[in-house]
Amino acid sequence: MAGWETLKPTGVLVLPDGTSIFGVGIGAVGAVSGEVCFNTAITGYQEILTDPSYAGQIVTFTFPHIGNVGTNSDDTEITNQHKEDAALGLIIREDITLPANYRSVAHLNDWLSARNLIGLSGVDTRSLTSHIRENGMFNAVIAHAPDGNFDMEALQAKANGFSGLEGLDLAITVSTQAHYENKEGRWSWGDGFVTPETPKHVVALDYGLKKNILRCLSSAGCRVTVLPGNSSAEDVLAHNPDGIFLSNGPGDPAATGSYAVAEIQKLVASGKPLFGICLGHQMLALALGAKTEKMPQGHHGANHPVKDLTTNKVEITSMNHGFTVNRDSLPDNVLETHISLFDGTNCGIALKDKPVFSVQYHPEASPGPQDSHYIFDRFVTAMGG
Repeated sequence: MAGWETLKPTGVLVLPDGTSIFGVGIGAVGAVSGEVCFNTAITGYQEILTDPSYAGQIVTFTFPHIGNVGTNSDDTEITNQHKEDAALGLIIREDITLPANYRSVAHLNDWLSARNLIGLSGVDTRSLTSHIRENGMFNAVIAHAPDGNFDMEALQAKANGFSGLEGLDLAITVSTQAHYENKEGRWSWGDGFVTPETPKHVVALDYGLKKNILRCLSSAGCRVTVLPGNSSAEDVLAHNPDGIFLSNGPGDPAATGSYAVAEIQKLVASGKPLFGICLGHQMLALALGAKTEKMPQGHHGANHPVKDLTTNKVEITSMNHGFTVNRDSLPDNVLETHISLFDGTNCGIALKDKPVFSVQYHPEASPGPQDSHYIFDRFVTAMGG
């Protein structure tokens, strides 16, 4: 909609300090408060917006053209068993373009409306991203009113009333509430999602599990039984798994760890091979005696270089996290296996005396590069595969 600057704004982002950023509202109508972050990926907006790790957050896309490949039913990362969607909303620079892709089944604006996601376009996302880099992620309210009428006082109060993600257990809001199994593997050109042979049995604890992690585990040869994130170690071990997986997820690891860490410690003590990703990595670190902390801007994108200290190889990874493991707090029996080449933060750990390891980044990608798929094979090898 060229020349929107001359029309009445239909969308706004309201910050607690009173700053208001106006633009064109897209997607669902309403208002929601959350933490504003940015993502640097140039593809995969549908996967990003449906990643449960983004619960409680409003995503600013640095790539200006969002919506140009439409949406479809295959590129959704949230599983059917999750209680809620992931990201709360999005902020983009340009108007949503008409989709031009053979896989598209719906316009992004219609898809956003159907999923109750509020968006704001026509915003200087470069300036917003620079602000986050210099000052850290901030809380705000994003609102969309087609008539352009906003109760700014109410929106300001809503922005001031949001306490932020620190101290919040969001995993409980996105975890499955029932047991289920997955045998679906990764997508293959011409074949779609394949069903591979799965000789190994893995129990996955769901703290906000992405669908493509399940597919990568299956493609590596694992039949996966998924349990709620608040399951006990006894529940997990009753399935007699060959290995145990701790999933990604949103929120503060210390908050989720209030009920999960003690169970993870029991699982480590069992001697079973154990593998964690993202939030699972952070809570494993807590269980082993390390500490976690909030990051100013976090890591969100599909172009993050990580060095594997066990091989000295560098891989380009996908990341999505606002908390990190304090590498200086790692106990002596824990080996640091991966580090970020952007800022030197911890990206992987392993126990020296047990088949227990984890990574901070997302080896399943979706979206992003597939440099790190080997991690799933390492897990299978640890199970004797």
